[in-house]
Amino acid sequence: MPGRNIELPKTGYAIEIDGILKSQFATKKGAEDGTVELKRRFPKVRIRIYDAIQQTRFDPPV
Repeated sequence: MPGRNIELPKTGYAIEIDGILKSQFATKKGAEDGTVELKRRFPKVRIRIYDAIQQTRFDPPV
């Protein structure tokens, strides 16, 4: 089975759910609001935010 080719965003922020990038946002606030809502609905799922400029991942505010 060939490996998955995941294209990381070049700008903005993305929501990562269980290690897979799902949604992209232009602002950090938008990504944080999205993760808070998802975390409220699905508390056991690991959700992180990917910062495309710094190429880092971080946990959303709780």
